[in-house]
Amino acid sequence: METTNNGRVYLAAILYSIITGFSFLFGKIALNSADPLDILAYRFTASFIAILIPILFKWINLKYDKNKIKRILPLALLYPLLFFSFQTFGLKYASSSEAGIMQASAPIFTLILASYFLKEKTSIFQKLSIILSVSGVIYIVIMTSSSIELTGLKGILLLLLSALSFSGYSVLARILTKDFSGIELSYIMIIISFIAFNIVAFVKNLINGTVGSFLAPLGNIDFVLAILYLGVLSSLCTSLLTNYILSKIQASKMSVFSNLGTIISILAGALILGEKLYSYHIIGSILIVAGVLGTNFLDSK
Repeated sequence: METTNNGRVYLAAILYSIITGFSFLFGKIALNSADPLDILAYRFTASFIAILIPILFKWINLKYDKNKIKRILPLALLYPLLFFSFQTFGLKYASSSEAGIMQASAPIFTLILASYFLKEKTSIFQKLSIILSVSGVIYIVIMTSSSIELTGLKGILLLLLSALSFSGYSVLARILTKDFSGIELSYIMIIISFIAFNIVAFVKNLINGTVGSFLAPLGNIDFVLAILYLGVLSSLCTSLLTNYILSKIQASKMSVFSNLGTIISILAGALILGEKLYSYHIIGSILIVAGVLGTNFLDSK
């Protein structure tokens, strides 16, 4: 029974990695037709509609009180609000490949936060692995600054903040999954993001006088498909998957699977979008992945 449960957890983690890996690609496609705020509004509208269907048909029943909502609010702030905001704006200034590599730094932050807040123990080898991973990130940033404009560095900073937001979410979710089910957490996270991003997008378009053109991207089939992927799979499904995984295994161990998504995002950006793949991308990503693997598997045992 335990082996079967572990198999389900790791299968869910692999599925999460695949969906995340392609999310950067679809994010870049969506940015061809709309700005980041409009994309976030569309994205979480799709998520909200998708999660509302089982509620309306009474396939699931959820009950909340003020105390429950207050406890979940900080989680929703970190993910999806801050995470996807930083990620979407970061993709405006960085490539899909660079986004995947920067996301690979999330397990580093997760291990540090988990050690402090969750009191997870780390061995000397794990600490050295953290240094190795950080070195990979620093190497990519230094090399990127010499090959692209300053806006590229801005994108990398935003993507790193996105990774940090996800790490904070991972630690907090690890705590909350002891008292809430994955669907309870995901529903509140999605509905808060749906309300917040639509209000911000509406105000932005109202100020700019572009309310009438807000619906224009829906005439582009590529944009619609990208939003469906980002909203239903990359937002809703990954939320359900991560909440489920974090209820079963440690936050630091779960976060390592985001690095499988790094490999997918790099290949997708190079093969589908035709983005340039430099040697420093490969070297840096190897350092990051090797370091993250070390932080998760070179424990005291």
